[in-house]
Amino acid sequence: MALLEQAGFVTVGKANLHEFAYGTTSLNPHFGWVPNPIAPGRIAGGSSGGSAAALVAGLADAALGTDSGGSIRIPAAFCGVTGFKPTYGLVSLAGCWPLAPSYDHAGPMALSAGECAAMMGPLAGIEAEPVDLDEVRVGVARSWLDECDPLVRARVDAAAELFPDRRDVVFPAEAGEYDAFAFEVARVHENLFAEHRDEYGEEVARKIERCLGISEGDAQAAAGRREAYRSRCAEILDGFDLLLTPTQPFVAPRVEDAMGDALRDRIIRFTYPFDSLGWPALALPCGPAEDGLPASVQLAAPQGSDALVLGAGISLERVITPSRES
Repeated sequence: MALLEQAGFVTVGKANLHEFAYGTTSLNPHFGWVPNPIAPGRIAGGSSGGSAAALVAGLADAALGTDSGGSIRIPAAFCGVTGFKPTYGLVSLAGCWPLAPSYDHAGPMALSAGECAAMMGPLAGIEAEPVDLDEVRVGVARSWLDECDPLVRARVDAAAELFPDRRDVVFPAEAGEYDAFAFEVARVHENLFAEHRDEYGEEVARKIERCLGISEGDAQAAAGRREAYRSRCAEILDGFDLLLTPTQPFVAPRVEDAMGDALRDRIIRFTYPFDSLGWPALALPCGPAEDGLPASVQLAAPQGSDALVLGAGISLERVITPSRES
């Protein structure tokens, strides 16, 4: 925030979020839940749900979020705004309470890709310019689209068609390495949790208890699978500039449907891989889907390709919503 303030941004307030940034709903037992301004009765997403809600409600022009499993891109998708998770380590996390340190990222959220790019200048020295969509080689994660609700799939498909040089790729959505993430969460919380268990919300407490049950051996095995996943994904995307996927397989869920781990697993399915990989990933609204709510397309690329991802997002956004200034 200090870097943005030095560049002329003004802090207007703090936003609510999921407890300890460990969840996808922003249903916070201590400070209340974050309603979705465009969809009454539905979640804003999490963990940075308050940032996305503040943007779409007109309370702020720009916002910051953290992202360890999708916490910038999930609320951006559900609220119809734009969220960018940079390359791992590019934006400083100084002053942020960690969740799983080797997965944690911080990045911008705004009403457009261009505005996210403008924030990345002071945050990390990244300068992004629009790119010619005709010259970008794009891999489309077709099996991910097959998991989407029909109108979400149609909108993401339509976005993909705006890249002439595209080809379907088989891109794995998981590596079976969540134990590595959970082990890191346990190390962050083990002392605090032992002293203040009763002050944690029920949902987060239940998850941390599971994390504390992960052995070091299990975590090391999972870390090995993570490294193999990184190598495999780099090989798959060799010869392409970008990977295009849905951000979410569905529009913002109703609050009553957002409880439990089953839905959480689906919500992070298309976002968590890029936290594991450390790749930059941009969530961009791409038109109305089920119940008239926004679908979101996700652009990602290997580490260090932040300017390219943002530049492609700026150009894609101008075609999808030509009246919006980027």
